[in-house]
Amino acid sequence: MFKIAKKRSFSVVGIGEVMLRLSPVGKERISYSETFEKMAGGSELNVVSGISMLGLRTGIITKLPHNEIGKFIKHKIRYAGTSDDYIIYDDSEKKRLGVYYYESGAYPRLPVVSYDRKDSSFTTFRKEEVAPSVYSNTNIFHTSGITLALSEEVCKNVIQMMNRFHDEGALISFDVNYRQTLWSEETAKKTIESILPIIDILFISEETSRRMFKMTGTLEEIHRQFKEKYPSLEIICSTQRKVISAQKHSFSSLVYDCKEDRHFEESEYSNIDVVDRIGSGDAYVAGALYGLIKHKTIEAACKYGNAMAALKNTIIGDMTVCDLTDIERIIAQHDSSGEKSEMIR
Repeated sequence: MFKIAKKRSFSVVGIGEVMLRLSPVGKERISYSETFEKMAGGSELNVVSGISMLGLRTGIITKLPHNEIGKFIKHKIRYAGTSDDYIIYDDSEKKRLGVYYYESGAYPRLPVVSYDRKDSSFTTFRKEEVAPSVYSNTNIFHTSGITLALSEEVCKNVIQMMNRFHDEGALISFDVNYRQTLWSEETAKKTIESILPIIDILFISEETSRRMFKMTGTLEEIHRQFKEKYPSLEIICSTQRKVISAQKHSFSSLVYDCKEDRHFEESEYSNIDVVDRIGSGDAYVAGALYGLIKHKTIEAACKYGNAMAALKNTIIGDMTVCDLTDIERIIAQHDSSGEKSEMIR
């Protein structure tokens, strides 16, 4: 049984860079398109906004340029129901929002991502810019390897914040989310190993466990190896995605309760119609954290996580647009062995 010590103002607070996403309309190519749709996205924002969509209170710590683009992102954060209490605004001459371009794929053409994020406002973030009240205001503090990889200074500041949140009694949630374009496996491994002793909830893929951490055996055995090496771990979640084509995926996960030495997984979501896969891993984290907070079991973490990820694949944009009714309908339909409705009406 997963437990949270005491109720605080926020269920989850995350920290990370929020970016502007520009995408060609439909299946057009970046190199030929003359029109782009603009959206907001970022791993930690995707997580906390997904949780807030399900009805829990969340907040985001980030740094935005104090201009019209920053205002656009702020409005998107508020639209998702996520608090902007801890947003920092950059008034410097060099203020800018990181941008990435995403081109949707269609078999055999793969999706393409191009980044323009160097020297964004968030890379100047310092922990002193955040109101100290945040440390005692949340049950869970969440971040990812993407944030730690942005710069040495950001990494140092965020790790110090993780330690303070831990000392103040918050549970620490961490998604390894390794990106080889941001840092080397060697640097990532050394950095993540330094924080694993204070992490309570770990999201890590089987591939990263094997490649970066040199784990062997079944995925269940890999989870137990992490538990033995890092006794502070309470929950470990690993997603399992099968890419059939750019527009057809299957998705499942394995969740481990370290204290009870018990795993849970359910049948996969097969042949998902993929409209946009970006953010589906973050949606999984959102669903899993919601399940742990609200229902306190690994079964709920797995079911809500899988359903959120499956739904997100069908939605354009980084953020999952849904509510609790949507997700619980998907879970009920997935668990049902009888006839399934083909339309809601």
